[in-house]
Amino acid sequence: MTTHVTNVADILADIKKAQSVAISDPRLAGVLGLEKSTFGQNASATSGLTFYDLEVGAKLLFPVLTPLRNLIPRVSGKGGIQAAWRAITGINTSGMRIGVSGGNRGGVQAISTQDYTASYKGIGIETNVDFEAQYAGQNFDDIRALAGKAGLESLMIGEELMILGGNTSVQLGTTGTATLVGSTTGGTLAAQTWSVICVALSLDALVNGSVVGGIQASITRTNADGSSDTFGGGSAQKSASATVVTTGATSSISASVAAKIGAVGYAWFWGTTGAEVLGAITTINSALITAAATGAQTAASLPAADWSQNALAFDGLLYQALKPGSNATVVVQPAGTAGTGTPLTSDSAGGIVEIDAVLKNMWDLYRLSPDTMWVNSQEALNISKKIVAGSTTAAQRFVFETVQDAIGGGIMVRTYLNRFSMQGGSVIDIKVHPNVPAGTILMTTKTLPYPLSGVGNIIQIRTRQDYYQIEWPLRSRKYEYGVYSDQVLQNFFPPSMAVITNIGNG
Repeated sequence: MTTHVTNVADILADIKKAQSVAISDPRLAGVLGLEKSTFGQNASATSGLTFYDLEVGAKLLFPVLTPLRNLIPRVSGKGGIQAAWRAITGINTSGMRIGVSGGNRGGVQAISTQDYTASYKGIGIETNVDFEAQYAGQNFDDIRALAGKAGLESLMIGEELMILGGNTSVQLGTTGTATLVGSTTGGTLAAQTWSVICVALSLDALVNGSVVGGIQASITRTNADGSSDTFGGGSAQKSASATVVTTGATSSISASVAAKIGAVGYAWFWGTTGAEVLGAITTINSALITAAATGAQTAASLPAADWSQNALAFDGLLYQALKPGSNATVVVQPAGTAGTGTPLTSDSAGGIVEIDAVLKNMWDLYRLSPDTMWVNSQEALNISKKIVAGSTTAAQRFVFETVQDAIGGGIMVRTYLNRFSMQGGSVIDIKVHPNVPAGTILMTTKTLPYPLSGVGNIIQIRTRQDYYQIEWPLRSRKYEYGVYSDQVLQNFFPPSMAVITNIGNG
């Protein structure tokens, strides 16, 4: 009988020594292929014995920009189907003289009043999560909570667009027939008879339209409960066809239509008669056509009706200013050169001619000054350029810091000085809004300068029921959520607003 004495310490030392030998040691070459790794790093991040380094929680990389919704006060309504109010808009409107003779009474003044109404509208959006999505998302994120959050944020984004440009009362009607001028240069149009059709667009249609996807006229939406709603997508009735003959192979066409009050964009269709295709969407009332249209939507597919109004929306700030009888200051820039339009004009003294004209008109008529100018990035850039370029001879003050790397390029005009106010000058903030279209400027006023006006908020959201969420009873293996509000936008004094539209880029 043989007795083996095992020294554990010696065995562990031998194992460590063996493991310290590199697998590529030449003494092991050719022995059962041990110079090759049994496992190696896989080239794919989602296959093989590879850890997937996924951070827990989805990153919410989308903008929720709602500056108007954030600024405008919200007040509770008191039932009914509409908000209604009355206003005294003028005193002694006939200019009655105030002098009186001895012992006699003075003349009787005339006072003007006006009634206002604004119908409440429901707004809402739905989302859902099926059971499998909830199972799959365990230990990663709360999918149901994300659905509720996404619903509220989507509603707020849509509400912002409606506060700015909802249109239930301004009918664009039929777009005017285009005026066409052909040229033998400037493009790649073939020699033929070209037909051009134009469609005026409200803000809703402009924001949701594209050359690739087309523009929206009548919309029929299927709802979460199986019902459906039909409403206007913001497009006016298309124009009649206008034709022009081109020659050669390098032709172009200058096209323009009469500007429509309420239109912030225009869709242009061209081609042979009866086969016109969407080729451009502009924010001025003209277009320079240089090549064949590349869109897919045909003018023939559009209904012969005006669908510019949306019966499910309330009037936003733009259309409360643009609708007839608002008495807001509205300026439409001249057509100018086709495709270029008429840009804003520097007064060569640090100001903009068109803006100053609007501000002067608001002071002359209503003795007030707006405090905010809402613009597109295009107009923000053009205003800055014109003010800076037009002020080269004006007195300026520069502040230099001692830090050597503190000088940066670029100049941004963030405010505008209104020279027409009783206090001798007031400052108007210039703010870039995500939904204000290029070619349009909206001016708003927070407070009236009239003592004892009885108007705390010139603009406010009046709600019959503010935001609420419903988790609907289960009717399938799917969680369904709706986020809603019932409200209307009130503007007690529309003349406190001003709009400049049809502004050319430049």
